[in-house]
Amino acid sequence: MSEDRLLHQIDSPADLRRLPKEQVERVADEIRHEILERVSQTGGHLASSLGAVELITAIHYVFETPQDRLILDVGHQGYPHKMLTGRREGFEGIGQAEGISKFLRRSESEFDHFGAGHAGTSISAALGMARAKHHKGEPGCTIALIGDGSITAGMAFEALNHAGHLQEKNLVVVLNDNEMSIDPNVGALSSYLSRKMSAPATRRIKGWAKELLESMPGDMLHWARKAEESLKVFFSPGLLFEALGFRYVGPIQGHRMDVVLETFENVKEMLAQGSGPILVHALTEKGHGYEPAERDPLKYHGVTQFDVGTGQFAPKKPGPPAYTSVFADTLIRLAREDERIVGITAAMAPGTGLDRFQKEFPDRFYDVAIAEQHAVTFAAGLATEGMKPVAAIYSTFLQRAYDQVVHDVCLQNLDVTFALDRAGLVGADGATHQGLYDIAYLRTLPNAVVMAPKDENELQHMLETAITYPGPAAIRFPRGGGVGVPMDPEIKAIPLGEAELLRDGDDVLIVALGTMVHPALEAAVELATQGISAAVLNARFVKPLDQARLLPLAERCAAVVTVEEHTVGGGFGGAVLEALSTAGLSVKSRCLGVPDALIEHGESTATLGLDAPGIAASVAELLRSGARSSEV
Repeated sequence: MSEDRLLHQIDSPADLRRLPKEQVERVADEIRHEILERVSQTGGHLASSLGAVELITAIHYVFETPQDRLILDVGHQGYPHKMLTGRREGFEGIGQAEGISKFLRRSESEFDHFGAGHAGTSISAALGMARAKHHKGEPGCTIALIGDGSITAGMAFEALNHAGHLQEKNLVVVLNDNEMSIDPNVGALSSYLSRKMSAPATRRIKGWAKELLESMPGDMLHWARKAEESLKVFFSPGLLFEALGFRYVGPIQGHRMDVVLETFENVKEMLAQGSGPILVHALTEKGHGYEPAERDPLKYHGVTQFDVGTGQFAPKKPGPPAYTSVFADTLIRLAREDERIVGITAAMAPGTGLDRFQKEFPDRFYDVAIAEQHAVTFAAGLATEGMKPVAAIYSTFLQRAYDQVVHDVCLQNLDVTFALDRAGLVGADGATHQGLYDIAYLRTLPNAVVMAPKDENELQHMLETAITYPGPAAIRFPRGGGVGVPMDPEIKAIPLGEAELLRDGDDVLIVALGTMVHPALEAAVELATQGISAAVLNARFVKPLDQARLLPLAERCAAVVTVEEHTVGGGFGGAVLEALSTAGLSVKSRCLGVPDALIEHGESTATLGLDAPGIAASVAELLRSGARSSEV
């Protein structure tokens, strides 16, 4: 890398602001090139970050961060922000243990004012910060940078509505719009008008015109405002935001650094004049500046290692099919046989595999955008009319629709299937995306069935089980490749609640769930070399539990150990202990799972003691101990 880069002289936005304005565009170009160099080696979020380079650079140049708060929605476009705030060298370990996060983290930098990995939070947080500054009498404004995809989240509009109602004068929302199609000529003219209409001289002229019109007979001011509003509607899509109480500026060309800088400078002066809240509408392009990402921004959204010159990714090692692919293939097979089956996703069609379902059944596929709450209640509505909706939502994202799962699905006992992809640990994505809480928030709900497959073959049978069951059913399965077992040609429903005894034993019963079943079997083999006879029960179901198999085995063995890739608190192990307690069984026991702590990026089942050696060691230690009370 060239050592004469301006970027290498910047350790904070204060360094950036010391540069003359004409050099800011060069800094942005250098950021884009450095992101490509770094991410091509480490992997990470590429297209979104490339598309936001000019906006983020200009915000840090014009506004007084960190006194002025910058809140990035989701945070996957935050690499330029990290580059400008002292973390450029940290990209060598991004997403790895002890390395910087792929998202923003308050604990990582004073410039990360709000952490997020889920969409739609930025405007609410920014409004809260602005009001806090107001109450404390502190200087500075707050800027929320939100994408056109994220603004489809319901809470984003709730926040816009509240901010407009409050007429918060220290709030700026920057809408990073990389999808809207506007004719170039109209866009250029609208951009020109918006910049000029936000300029100081123009605002003064409008003030004089207002005074003149107020002095004239009749309601001339009213009709002048109507005419101005008509012009805005004709040249820009700002009517909605103006109706919500915002001053609308845009659309502007988000990759023209001169345009972006001038606009933000005008907006800063507007804030000083008390003109907030303001919404700046910037048109950008995902992957801007790198042709392969411009052509296919979805492919280059989250990347592994790739060659910058060709855009080619490093070849993947051959292996078993991914759980996501098995889910998609199975759903398509079942949908061919049952026209009532429909697929629902919340802006994650490729991530959940439903893009393949969409190609085969376009009329039975629904992408509701980033609106998990709506997705769940929409599914409930479909179910009331006899359809069989399958809502494919990541475990971490279904958290956002918990009330809908309770109130709209489970309390009415509606036939909705939830396919919870990315359940368990998610590696580099870290704390915001870990799927570690779904068992705890689902197993207490009336009418709900909760299950987890031990491998990809069992997943296909569980999907049939869930769809056949005439009520709410959830299947949790991990990201990544399967175990590599043969796939049964015929798909059959599993009897509801039936566990599977995979290995018999007399000394200890290991009750394993989902991804932990095969490591538990390996641990049992290791324990046998130590003279310990371990039975391994594949629970399959969190709810209902197979007490007919569980209780006799627990009564016969000296100890019971549960294993799950989920937080221990409120998890599967707790359900087993509750069953033992209700049956009056007093047995030495331990629950193995994820500890009650935020699990950062880079953690794995091995580091948490949930691989075969870790399970074997925990079982042996429990049997050596004298305690008979339940342990976690």
